[in-house]
Amino acid sequence: MIKQASVTDASAEQAKGAIYIDVRSTREFAAGHPAGAVNIPVMDYDEDTGQPAPNADFVRVVQANFASDAPLLVGCQMGGRSLRAAQMLETFGFTDVTNVLGGFGGSRDRMSGRVVDPGWEESGLPVEEGEPPHASYASLARKADDAPR
Repeated sequence: MIKQASVTDASAEQAKGAIYIDVRSTREFAAGHPAGAVNIPVMDYDEDTGQPAPNADFVRVVQANFASDAPLLVGCQMGGRSLRAAQMLETFGFTDVTNVLGGFGGSRDRMSGRVVDPGWEESGLPVEEGEPPHASYASLARKADDAPR
């Protein structure tokens, strides 16, 4: 069973050393993300078609960068992609995985539009833009590519 945390609880855990993995696309991440987060997209846009496609290297890149017992906070835009990503990580042996409810932008009820889980940004938590070198998908993927197989 995947643990769940609000964005405020996730921020507190991050302050204690948990790693926030933003699984949104590299474009979404660059436009704004939780301060201190790293980007490992579970889906990204195909360079040729511009269409979203699963990232076949998602688990491999996480494994190359983080220990299987590292405290991982997994977030996306609203919470759907991150829940699937957290389940994948748990399946591959990660033992301390938490899905961040509401993600960066918050989740809303489909019928009423009311906020179900507030997002990181609207909760006033620290936000960064761009792709810091240590947090970019390109740098994390390079580490995975350089790791012995």
